Amino acid sequence: MVSAAPLAASPAAVASPPPLLATEGLGKRFGHFRALSDVTVGFPEGGITAIIGPNGAGKSTFFNLISGAFPPSEGRVLFRGRDITGSPPHHFARMGIAKSFQITNVFPQLTVRENVRVAAQARSVRFAFFRHRSAYPVLTERAEELLTEVGLASRMDRLARELAHGEQRALEIAVALAAEPTLLLLDEPTAGMSPEETREMMDLVQRLAETRTLILVEHKMKLVMGLCRRLVVLHQGQLLAEGTPDDIRAHAEVRRVYLGKSA
Repeated sequence: MVSAAPLAASPAAVASPPPLLATEGLGKRFGHFRALSDVTVGFPEGGITAIIGPNGAGKSTFFNLISGAFPPSEGRVLFRGRDITGSPPHHFARMGIAKSFQITNVFPQLTVRENVRVAAQARSVRFAFFRHRSAYPVLTERAEELLTEVGLASRMDRLARELAHGEQRALEIAVALAAEPTLLLLDEPTAGMSPEETREMMDLVQRLAETRTLILVEHKMKLVMGLCRRLVVLHQGQLLAEGTPDDIRAHAEVRRVYLGKSA
């Protein structure tokens, strides 16, 4: 008797991969003010997801919670299914989560190369962070690779304080990349930039997403519509909608509160 061949699993029966990063009931209070309330959302691995919303929507608060800048008042943050709620920021970096904040944070008195080399050194060497760079040829080479990746190859020997605003933001991203992250979090990467700098930054973000997962906070909806595979919309500290750009464009409530349009 010939046994029957096993039935192939139907497409509906194939489980979707778990999210790289997820939040469950995430909330944050500052005294009597509730900045974020009951946000449950998952972020898939690969590509770019943007967190968008009007001013005061809770975007920066949410970013600070998922990046470990401060702990939530309630709820959980999960990375690869592991509960990382309340973990200190340096634990986030060790797990493969790097971040770049809206306010540029680099060493202005160091050269562009030294800024990234020190970041790479901090990841691999516990002591003597400021030894001469010639003592760390491998780290210097890695710093130069990252600076080339973010478009600063011709600025390596300049002091960080001499860079234009858009170049300083690119430098901060290179510093974040020195941690070799799986997940890169960017808080309003185009804030304060000229139109030309904005285009260059968006080109950089798109290149970075070819090999990493990116989550960025942005309030310029039109800017991210053609760039991201997925959008998460916050409004008044709550999750309003999530989905593809087409989903968000068609969402009646998003159109009302964000775009100022009726369905």
